[in-house]
Amino acid sequence: MHKIALELGPFTIAWYGVFVAFGFLAGIWTASRRAMHEGVKPELIIDLGPWLLVGAIVGARSLYVISYWHEVFAPQPIWEIFMVQHGGLVYYGGLIGASLACILFARRKKLALWRLADILAPSIALGYVFGRFGCLMNGCCYGRYCTMPWAITYPVGHETHPGGETALPVHPTQVYDSILNLGFYVLLAWLYRRKKFDGQIFAFYLIGYAILRFIVESFRGDYIIHYLGGWATPAQLISMGILVAGVGLFFLLPRQKVKKMEKGA
Repeated sequence: MHKIALELGPFTIAWYGVFVAFGFLAGIWTASRRAMHEGVKPELIIDLGPWLLVGAIVGARSLYVISYWHEVFAPQPIWEIFMVQHGGLVYYGGLIGASLACILFARRKKLALWRLADILAPSIALGYVFGRFGCLMNGCCYGRYCTMPWAITYPVGHETHPGGETALPVHPTQVYDSILNLGFYVLLAWLYRRKKFDGQIFAFYLIGYAILRFIVESFRGDYIIHYLGGWATPAQLISMGILVAGVGLFFLLPRQKVKKMEKGA
């Protein structure tokens, strides 16, 4: 775990921010290249970038505050809500916030929403790969106790040290997430060139990511609250909802296409 990438006088650059920035830029660049296959100008994807960034940050922070209000924020001054630099971002909140920003952008620019969503979907998975390595360097999103050869240990002072100098080996859940999503990105990019209808790749992303996230969450050890009798993490609950949404889109969007074709006939 190495939180600090660079210190320039009073300014500190964290590895988490560096990896998230790399992930965002990689996602925007690959999406802009993919846009050309849909007849969408790459410049529009670049213009969409700031919308997605703001939406993701607001959404990620909002869901974290809602999820941990009583445990973290209720005892703190109200302005702690806005102290993003102290940590506390939830990916699913970022996904929801970025999706809403994308909807607003598509309406403003009069773009086909589901076509735009398909362009972005593989790049979301790619950006996530970098983001999780940022989590690894930051020491967050860590796993539960593990005795496997690939278990990792954090330095003294980390939450995985219950006391004293004894290191508690844990699952490298951030690495699990990164490897799985890298493979998922390759799969989505392959499927993109073979899609049958607009929205198919985004729907598949929701389905696939929800399943992958649910699996990796079973190895997480950093949550302070659980649900459904103590076995489900907050992200697993949301994954269930995202899975349902993805399946719904996968079956509903082709029907909308057929109806449009019938009306035009």
